Amino acid sequence: MTRHPRALLLAGLAAAVVLQWVSGRVIDYYVQVFLIAMINVMLAVSLNLINGYTGQFSLGHAGFMAVGAYASGFLTAILPKSVPALAGLGPVAEQLWFLVALLAAGGVAALCGLAVGVPSLRLRGDYLAIVTLGFGEIIRVFIQSNDTLGGQRGLSVPLLSNTFWCVAGAAVTMYVCGCVVKSTYGCAYLCTRDDEIAAEAVGIDTTRAKVNAFVVGAFFAGIAGALFAHALQYTNPQNFDFVKSVEIVVLVILGGMGSTPGAALAAVALTFALEPLRSLGAYRMVVYALLLIVFMLVRPQGILGRLGDERPRTRAKGAS
Repeated sequence: MTRHPRALLLAGLAAAVVLQWVSGRVIDYYVQVFLIAMINVMLAVSLNLINGYTGQFSLGHAGFMAVGAYASGFLTAILPKSVPALAGLGPVAEQLWFLVALLAAGGVAALCGLAVGVPSLRLRGDYLAIVTLGFGEIIRVFIQSNDTLGGQRGLSVPLLSNTFWCVAGAAVTMYVCGCVVKSTYGCAYLCTRDDEIAAEAVGIDTTRAKVNAFVVGAFFAGIAGALFAHALQYTNPQNFDFVKSVEIVVLVILGGMGSTPGAALAAVALTFALEPLRSLGAYRMVVYALLLIVFMLVRPQGILGRLGDERPRTRAKGAS
């Protein structure tokens, strides 16, 4: 991704501060589209860790997103009704509590990723896709039948997401995923993707590598779900259905499987590209589908191919 990942992270955090200041002078509609684009960056980059770098095929990212959205919503919208001290927080304390809610959302989603990954990631290919798809549907149905979380009517949450949180979240996601890929774990991911049988033959625990990628990806998907809910001030189980998972997979494929900058670029480009199509009404999705077909015929390897797929380099013995 870059030879100076910390510099990229610091630049991203600095940009988050500047853009937060600028966003107050921009029309709310454009700000919200930008927030959704940053959230999509988090979703695409985190899923790329699983599908692109580890070579799995997960369709459960929307389920992790839903877990994060409702976990944070519980802390910011439901819990304050029972704990008066949380209902009257000042602006600074409210943002600090939101940070706690974001970390909790990621943690709960990561635990769900671990619970699903340990028994199911011994599977491969289509079988794994079916299991992760089933997990996402289980989460959605569970939320629909839970009145505490709002059930089918959804859950209203306070407006806490802003430009700073979303840009900083995207920067941290890219930084962490990029560092993980370049680490020893990243070497195991890439070996698992390239040839799982050969990787096992040389002693790599491919199941552990897949579970590790799954947990990290689920963590950031949970945070993205929390930011998404608090940007729209409302969350509903229908926002996290099968179609949402497919949309995230499309972002990864368009960017290039195994390319962190490609996934991020595709997320931003597709989010903004779809907005002008809203004027087409019912034909919007038809045009969207045609554009995807044309793009995949013209550039099947994605926008950036596997740019950024940098394998950890080891120094040969005797090298000077």
